[in-house]
Amino acid sequence: MTKTMTRVAPYGSGPAPDSTGGNGTERSGTGKSRTDNRGPGRRGAGNRPSVLLSRAGVTAMLGLAALYTLLPMLWLFLSSTKSRQDLFATNGFAPGKDFALVDNLKYLFQVDNGIFLRWLLNTVLYAGVGSLLATVFSVAAGYTFDKLNFPGKERLFSFVLLGVMVPGTAMAIPLYLLAAKAGLVNSFWGVFIPGLVFPFGVYLARVFSASYIPNEVLEAARVDGAGEFRTFCRIGLPMIAPGFVTIFLFQFTQIWNSFFLPLVMLSDKDLFPVNLGLYVWYSSALSQGHPQDYLLAIVGSLVSVVPLVILFLMLQRFWKSGMTAGAVK
Repeated sequence: MTKTMTRVAPYGSGPAPDSTGGNGTERSGTGKSRTDNRGPGRRGAGNRPSVLLSRAGVTAMLGLAALYTLLPMLWLFLSSTKSRQDLFATNGFAPGKDFALVDNLKYLFQVDNGIFLRWLLNTVLYAGVGSLLATVFSVAAGYTFDKLNFPGKERLFSFVLLGVMVPGTAMAIPLYLLAAKAGLVNSFWGVFIPGLVFPFGVYLARVFSASYIPNEVLEAARVDGAGEFRTFCRIGLPMIAPGFVTIFLFQFTQIWNSFFLPLVMLSDKDLFPVNLGLYVWYSSALSQGHPQDYLLAIVGSLVSVVPLVILFLMLQRFWKSGMTAGAVK
């Protein structure tokens, strides 16, 4: 039996012999050549990134998401600039013959003795004051769950998490029955008090407290003689300010967009929030054939979005840092 010895070329003396023959063929032990059927497109195909994960794919998906978000706003703005005749005679994304936004706004705030302004002020009270108090309660509760030790803490916190998983619409009927026994149906407090409870805010506040407030700082304050309440107000609350703003915006948006609970709880038109009032106008336009109410619902929807946009733009530097820090513990 003859053994074939392969001679290894020294380093730098030249390229090693190519067993494929240089033309895509592979030499077998018998000297015959075998063609490599693997095309150049198949080599390294498993290492190629997915098209959706490439830069172009991610950009395209973000563009579609932005388009999906902005198209309704564009339709709402263009429809609000049309007269009642142009609203039904032109395409939804086409401008009308006349720019009637100013006249529509005047009519919106004058109809029914300015009832829309009353609805807007009611919503500011429900959402503004309610979310501010709910944020204070949530931050205090989250700080307590994170920094203080007391019997049954984790078991009680599990009930808070259970409240996070229950949808708000499922609680509307039980809240109505409780409000009926307390005599709060068809009153301001029947809608305002439920907005003070925010289980998701308590959960977020505990996460923010663990991320923002070092235990060493609290221990130093306690050594200096500060009580727990003073430590929270003077040290904990300022340090958790980005989280405070983030929780406030979550609850403000939730109360501002609340619809089912006011629908169940209220029957007095003067106590309606803006969403419920717009629903009344829209239902009147469909059921009673009042096209002017349809235009009022569109223009009112545009006006109701403006406070949310302004609030997010004013507080964006706080809630952006809050979302980033709260995501990492």
